[in-house]
Amino acid sequence: MYSIGILGGGGISETHARAAQEIEGVNIVAFCGQNRTKTARLGELYGGQVYNDVQAFFKHKPMDLVLIGSPSGLHAEQGIEAARHGLHVLVEKPLDVTTDRVDSLITACERAGVKLGVFFQDRAAADIRRLKKLLDEGQLGKPILVSGRVKWFRPPEYYRDSRWRGRQALDGGGALMNQGVHTVDLLLWLMGNVSRVYAKAVTALHEIEVEDTVVATLEFENGAIGTLEAGTSLYPGYRRRVEITGSEGTIILEHDRIISADLRTPLDEQIVAGEENSNASATSPVVSDIRGHKTILRDFLRAIDTNGRPTCDGHEGRRSVELVQAIYESSRTGRPVALSTH
Repeated sequence: MYSIGILGGGGISETHARAAQEIEGVNIVAFCGQNRTKTARLGELYGGQVYNDVQAFFKHKPMDLVLIGSPSGLHAEQGIEAARHGLHVLVEKPLDVTTDRVDSLITACERAGVKLGVFFQDRAAADIRRLKKLLDEGQLGKPILVSGRVKWFRPPEYYRDSRWRGRQALDGGGALMNQGVHTVDLLLWLMGNVSRVYAKAVTALHEIEVEDTVVATLEFENGAIGTLEAGTSLYPGYRRRVEITGSEGTIILEHDRIISADLRTPLDEQIVAGEENSNASATSPVVSDIRGHKTILRDFLRAIDTNGRPTCDGHEGRRSVELVQAIYESSRTGRPVALSTH
């Protein structure tokens, strides 16, 4: 039986709780959040002792791991403290908002001998895993062009009613660091490392400290080039779309589902058949479909059981933060930015 503590009292922490309660051998023992009313509600719904003091929370016994769903800029600080208490750490994306903080978190977890993972649930989607397999097998041939489009919309109150969204200190950025980071991770996972980026980020619609619209041109180490568009300013909001073209054809992914596969040599298997998730991500932050989070959590528990590696560990999670930082730097300086070799 695993005893789980949940840090955060907002919607994503409820997603974590819903995922945890559906896994056999898991017991939610504690919640901790700054908003007393929201955190108390989670305790009532899912069980577990409720804390408003994080130090008291970390001393709760028994507790084996923590799921961190607090504001992004607190992830490393809280994860490091969890590691000091010998707790495994599974963090909502992103790992934190700077690579320096992420590196400190990775080091702390490695020194403490605890597992570190990130909720990048796109990696668990059936069609995305199918696409990854095809790419790894070389079915698309030489990589040529990739496009990632996150043309989403969030209303003014999404930022106005939050103490941290759209604020540099705790959100670390806007539409890219918060919403687009899933697609950043996905492109890196599917296509490999980016060697250079040129980008422009603007605040086009919302009254926030950070960007709500960004476009980036990506040069991949495998020779492919690509574009990434991300925004929360794009009314009414459209499904996330990824297109990948190689010398042997093109595959298009929309809302986690392969909708088109045009290859020179037809595959033996039928691949345009997956089931999309039911989350209205393009227009709402509410997670109704928890299957992805559930799969990532179950995989993380497997990594603890076997002393293995989670689907997305700290080093993997760092890659998306590094690329997002490079995009912001390029926009700020007006120049291309080269990423460190891996």
